[in-house]
Amino acid sequence: MPSDSEETTLIWLRPEPSGRKPRYTRAEIARTAIGIADSEGFAAVTMKRIAAELGAGTMTLYYYVRNKADIVALMQDAIFEDVLVPAGEFPAGWRDAVALIARRTRDVLVSHPWAVSSLNQAQFGPNAVQHYEQSLAALAGTTLSYPQKTEVTAIIDDYVSGNAAHTIETRERVRAVARNPGLVGEAQVYGEELLSTGKFPELAALAEHARNTGTETGPLVHMDRQFDIGLTALIDGIGQHYGLP
Repeated sequence: MPSDSEETTLIWLRPEPSGRKPRYTRAEIARTAIGIADSEGFAAVTMKRIAAELGAGTMTLYYYVRNKADIVALMQDAIFEDVLVPAGEFPAGWRDAVALIARRTRDVLVSHPWAVSSLNQAQFGPNAVQHYEQSLAALAGTTLSYPQKTEVTAIIDDYVSGNAAHTIETRERVRAVARNPGLVGEAQVYGEELLSTGKFPELAALAEHARNTGTETGPLVHMDRQFDIGLTALIDGIGQHYGLP
């Protein structure tokens, strides 16, 4: 087992084992952990579970990582690797570049629904740093100062993470309904009772419009479109606020 002093050392400051040919790589360990989280939830990611998936003993895994914090750091950095825009695909215009990074980030977060709430304390690694570099590079051709660039990057990140969290929550609600179809009928009855009180005229008008136009659809149908509309509006607003073309 590692000592307490070793446990506090950032994994990125320790070289990957190379004294003898390593049986596993950090990338392999990270992808294994992500696969477990995707299929069983983040709580299932333990040293014992990862070792079993790799076909190794738990103590063997400690040769490559020291603790759960190391695992979390590797998982986050592997996710950021998928977010990065590949070489040669980076748009020239700042609007397109910002939008591309935002869409890639949201897509990756939504594909790993546990990541938004479980990786907040991760030690930023090389891919996370490269992601931030790309975010700043997207604004390199503008007249923004570096403090303004960090502001814009934070604004976009907040929108993306918030939308991703909402999308993940909505998908979970849909899955919950699929597991218990009776909830739909109960919710409809309850909703109709509320609307019949006359206390919610706008919601009643919305429901009537949906029934008359046949636009009643599931909550996931418009999620991607709403994200794109919001992202475009946000980028336009940023451009107007900072005087960018």
